[in-house]
Amino acid sequence: MVHGEAWTIKEFFTYPNEYIYWSIQIVMYPLMTGLVAGAFVLSSLYHVFERKELKKMAKFSLTFSYALLLSAPLPLLFHLLHPLRGLNVFFTPHFTSAIAAFGVVFFSYAAIVASEIWFVNRRLFVESALRLRGAEGIGNKVKGFVYRMCSLGAYDLSDEAIRKDERAVRFLAGLGIPVACFLHGYAGFIFGSVKANALWMTPLMPVIFIMSAIVSGIALCMLTYIIVVELRRFRLNRGRKPWMSSPEARGTEMNAIKMTSKYLVFFMLFAVSLELLDLVFRGYTAVKHWDILRTVIYERDFFSIFVLQYGLGNLLPLVIFLLPGLTLKRAVAGLILVLLGVFMMRWNVVIGGQSFSLTLSGYMHYNIPVIPRDFETYKEGVFGALTIAASPFVFLWILNKLIPVIEE
Repeated sequence: MVHGEAWTIKEFFTYPNEYIYWSIQIVMYPLMTGLVAGAFVLSSLYHVFERKELKKMAKFSLTFSYALLLSAPLPLLFHLLHPLRGLNVFFTPHFTSAIAAFGVVFFSYAAIVASEIWFVNRRLFVESALRLRGAEGIGNKVKGFVYRMCSLGAYDLSDEAIRKDERAVRFLAGLGIPVACFLHGYAGFIFGSVKANALWMTPLMPVIFIMSAIVSGIALCMLTYIIVVELRRFRLNRGRKPWMSSPEARGTEMNAIKMTSKYLVFFMLFAVSLELLDLVFRGYTAVKHWDILRTVIYERDFFSIFVLQYGLGNLLPLVIFLLPGLTLKRAVAGLILVLLGVFMMRWNVVIGGQSFSLTLSGYMHYNIPVIPRDFETYKEGVFGALTIAASPFVFLWILNKLIPVIEE
C-alpha cells in the first residue's frame, strides 16, 4: 500500500499518485516545537525582565521547556518510514536546507536550556550532594552520587558565586529567546518556502508560527502548572484537619495566573492579527490559485477554520480572559480552548494545504485512523498523536525526581 493511501479520500479530479502524505505527525511536529519556544519565553519573562510574580511559574516552565524539547523530534521519527535515517540530520548538520539546520539549532538550544537549568538549580545540587554525603541506604547513595555528578565539582555557595549564577542565567535566558524563536520559526519557513503550494507560500508564515508558538507554550505551562499544584494540594490536604493546613497546601496562586494570562492575551492578539492579515491580504490580492483556495477556506474548511480555530480557539478565550474577576475554573477552560485553537491552526495549515489537488479541480480529505490495524495506522493515527502528546509529561515526571519543579 502506498504511504497515505490508507487515510486519503479523493474527490473529483486528482492525480493517481497524489495523497495526503503529511498526516497527524506533521501536525504534531510544529505543535511540539512551538510549545518548546513558548515555555522558554515564559520562563525568560522572569529571568530577563525580572517579573517577580512569575518566579515559581518561571522555574516550572524552564524545566517543562526541556521536557518538551526532548519530545520535539519524536513526531518526525514516527513519521519517517526509516526512523534511523533521522539521526543523519544530527550527525551531518549544515545550513543548506531548513531540515538540516534543525540539527544545529536543536543542539544549540538544548545546550542553552540545559546550562540555564544547571545554573538555576546549582544550589539545589550542591546542598543535596552535601546532605546525602555518607547517608545510609542504597537509594540515598544513588541520589547522592547523581547530585554530586550534577554539581560538576562546583561547591562554592558564597554570595559572589550565587551572583555569578544569576548573571549567567540572565545571559542564557536572553540568548535563548531568539534561538527558541528560530527553532520554531524554521518550521514555518519550511511551509512558507514551498512554492508549489499556494496556501503555504507566504512570507508571514514563519512569523505566524512563532507568535502562535508563544501562545501555545504559555497556555500549556499555565494549564500544567495549575493541574500539578492542585494535585499536590489535594495530596497534602488529604486526611488533614483544617487547623493543620500549611502554606504549601494552599493551591494555585491566582495573582500569578492573572499576571501570566495578561501576557497570554497580549501574544494572542498579535497571533490572531497576523493570521487575519494574511487571510485578508490573500483575498485582496487574489493571486494565482485563489479560486481553489477560496473554496477550501470559505467552504470546505469553514468549520475547522472559522468555528474551531477562530471562534472557539481565539475569540472565546479572549472573552474569558478579558472579563473581570478571572477564576481558576474560567482560566482552565480558557487555556484548553487556546490549545485547541493552536492545534487547529496547525491542522488547517498542514492538512488544509494538502486538501486540494495539483490539478486545481479535485480535493482530498484526511480520514485520520482511529483504531490502529497495523503499525502504520497506529503511528499516523489518533493513538500515535496521543503518544507524542503524553511523552513530555513523562519526561517532566522524570526531571521532577531530580529537580522539583514545584517544591522549593
